[in-house]
Amino acid sequence: MMTSVVIAGPGRVGLALAAALQQSGVFREVVVFGRHARPSNHPVLQEPDVRYVFGIEAIPDDAEAVFLAVPDAAVPEITFSIAALGPAPRDCAVFHLSGTLPTDVLEPLHRSGYGVGSFRPLVVLNDPIDGPARLRGAYVAVTAAPDPLRTARRIAEAMGARAFPVPAVRRPLFEAAVALGGGALVPLISHALHLLVQAGVDPDEATPALLSLARSVLVALEEDGVEQTLSGPVLRGDLEATDLHLRALQGDDQRLYAVLSRETLRLASTGDSRSGLDEGARAELEELLGRYAGRETTGAGAES
Repeated sequence: MMTSVVIAGPGRVGLALAAALQQSGVFREVVVFGRHARPSNHPVLQEPDVRYVFGIEAIPDDAEAVFLAVPDAAVPEITFSIAALGPAPRDCAVFHLSGTLPTDVLEPLHRSGYGVGSFRPLVVLNDPIDGPARLRGAYVAVTAAPDPLRTARRIAEAMGARAFPVPAVRRPLFEAAVALGGGALVPLISHALHLLVQAGVDPDEATPALLSLARSVLVALEEDGVEQTLSGPVLRGDLEATDLHLRALQGDDQRLYAVLSRETLRLASTGDSRSGLDEGARAELEELLGRYAGRETTGAGAES
């Protein structure tokens, strides 16, 4: 039997989810709750199996899941509002999409009989139009008890995504990893772009050139792993080139280069990488990088 799914919040992420679920063909109906009397002109809201609701209404009896795609500050309010509508439909789960809030914030819904959890797609959804394409092949981190976890897996699979569990007590550590592996790439690329322009590269060429390089690194990581993708002068033991790079940089750029180069050196020494550094060269590099990595900065660098 086909079920329905409810999405509270027709923003970028909410509409991307709605479109992905509607396109899956798995659900009888996708219901979207919104705060505006006139919905947006997103194509998914014109589909016959998608229904827009101004405000909220009773959750359908055949609802399999409710997604709270609203800002973190609005999650408690929508939680109490849905809980006030009455008991949960059988086997229905509610998920918030926040990377910050614990699942405890959904306790009023749990008391109403809902399974509760967090559903965190690990993908950037800036544009709801291409959201379904981005969700296909993406991973979704889920924190939930076994029953809602199974629901989350089914729904992720329907979108072409893959869900995996993250224990509640480990979520801060998990989110820190996501911030480093995802969000931190943006300022890192920004620093590198600024330096390319400083080096005389036309800005119109700098961005596509650097993004092409970044994509090639990601492909290599996927195909060959971390150890075999490490690169740079420290991996070759090139003290002269490393020193030259550091002296060409200033402020935060200089320290960032030194810190990341030290991490490259550490990774090269802990696995079966292509580095053949002897202890003498490694010690010299470590001493050089340590001097710059420990320096205090005044904010000067790429953002100055």
